[in-house]
Amino acid sequence: MIEIQDEPRIELSVAGADLILLGTAHVSRASVEAVRAAIDSEAFDAVAVELCPSRYDAILQPESLARLDLFAVIRNRRVYMVVASLALSAYQQRLADQFGIEPGAEQRMAIASAKARGLPVLLIDREIGVTLRRAARNLSWWKRLNLFSGLVVGLLSHEEVTEEEVERLKQGDVLESTFGELASDRQDLFVPLIDERDRYMAARLRDEVEVNGYRRILAVVGAGHLSGIARQLAHNEAPAHGELAELDQVPPSSRLWRFVPWLIVAVILGVFVYGFSRSPELGWDMVWDWVVINGGLSALGAAIAGGHPLTVIGSFCAAPLTSLNPTIGAGMVAGAIELTLRRPSVGEIGRLREDIVTLRGWWRNRASRILLVFMFATLGSALGTYLAGFRIVGRLFG
Repeated sequence: MIEIQDEPRIELSVAGADLILLGTAHVSRASVEAVRAAIDSEAFDAVAVELCPSRYDAILQPESLARLDLFAVIRNRRVYMVVASLALSAYQQRLADQFGIEPGAEQRMAIASAKARGLPVLLIDREIGVTLRRAARNLSWWKRLNLFSGLVVGLLSHEEVTEEEVERLKQGDVLESTFGELASDRQDLFVPLIDERDRYMAARLRDEVEVNGYRRILAVVGAGHLSGIARQLAHNEAPAHGELAELDQVPPSSRLWRFVPWLIVAVILGVFVYGFSRSPELGWDMVWDWVVINGGLSALGAAIAGGHPLTVIGSFCAAPLTSLNPTIGAGMVAGAIELTLRRPSVGEIGRLREDIVTLRGWWRNRASRILLVFMFATLGSALGTYLAGFRIVGRLFG
């Protein structure tokens, strides 16, 4: 290992190609200069960067967010993934404000310098959506809730980045710094956020060598990934294509958990049937409790999110029914109504990253408010399902 302007560098030979791994820190001006100097002073066939297509577009084409299809986001239940991505953007903006340097500036320099010399830019990191979904699969439902709650708190925080976070950032991984500390057991997140990405980026480099025949590649990666990628390149002989296919898959949820929502529905319906068999009056009282508690809490969530009055009414009407149908949620109905009544402009979607940095911005921007309506209506309905369930069971056996 040798040093370039205090930045660590590892050189390896893989399948007859020279791979130069340059370790950087995402908040370091020295890293930016090291990248520029390396590309300007040496001959390379290609430059690889620690980015996936989504993060590449976010860096170089921020206007791409204006093409966000909120109907598709709601329909495909990708709201939480979008919010998590926005959490990353908000965190990066805090870093930019605190350090006066945009996180990922060394990646921008690598891309700009490579293009200036006519070199191919290789995106070797795994898609952030796949990484986050695999991370979620590694956590219990309770830890997922804690993780998401921490993300929301981080979104609304204006506190400066702590010394501990800065030290992690000097190791060069924004994803780990953003999400890793929010779980009580960091090991649960280490594998998908760091270890798997080391394997993935090493496999991408090997794949580029095998498929495109590059003989000399500069890979600009976070210093925290440097040794892991080097180790994978040196010792992992698994076929690159198979390795990438494996790491791009999102493990399916347990079959048992797929049946749990339907089991809850069956129990609730059974309780209703038993209540009516005992007394029609008791049965209707139980139905009333179910509608008022479930619908009321979902409507309250939509109202807190600043939803349109018709969205609030729609949440109240939908929640008691959607809670008995696991294939659709109250948040999906509420979000769709809000989107129909208050469709955000292209400009509002384009300003989303800037607006969500402040608490007020979440409610002011129609696009982010739709996400809030979805989440709060969903949370209200979920809470209402359990509270109403306990209430009606209490009536039955009280």
